[in-house]
Amino acid sequence: MKKFLIPLVLFLGLVVFLAMGLQRDPREIPSPLVDRPAPAFELRTLKPGDQKLGPKDMLGQVWMLNVWATWCTACKEEHPVLVAYAPKLELPIIGLSYKEIPSGDVPADMKAEDKLNLARERSKKWLSRQGNPYAETLFDLDGRVGIDYGVYGVPETYIIDKQGVIRYKRVGVVTPELLDKTLLPLIRKLKQS
Repeated sequence: MKKFLIPLVLFLGLVVFLAMGLQRDPREIPSPLVDRPAPAFELRTLKPGDQKLGPKDMLGQVWMLNVWATWCTACKEEHPVLVAYAPKLELPIIGLSYKEIPSGDVPADMKAEDKLNLARERSKKWLSRQGNPYAETLFDLDGRVGIDYGVYGVPETYIIDKQGVIRYKRVGVVTPELLDKTLLPLIRKLKQS
């Protein structure tokens, strides 16, 4: 009888463990950055010239960082939601255009300034067709900022508080349900504190 009891207990333990895992949302990947200061960066904006923006410029306000790209299929699904909700959120949404130019699309010897201009043109066209929910769009052409933020892929969304601390991270598409049930209440709470 004991021969069967040990495997049965192990099997039941495994079933409980798997059942707990199946109830978790795979897009809610725990991030070591939540409740820590947002990694610093200063990136060029969509506007022509040398204008730059980073988290230090956003101190004193709650804001959203949305990592996206024109080549991202899931971003096309998420984008109309951001356009519709941008006025309701009552906070700046900063778009981080991530690795906008795939390496196979440009010559290896293309200058950095030319890559930035190409990325700006692609993004401008895309945003003019799809709508622009962003207060500003920044360019992470080489993906270094994405590495600092632990980006798994696009789209990803972060909510950052007035002190520059990341309070929420979402891997995957932001949905109306997520905005209504999770993000809007969090944003309201952070604005009050």
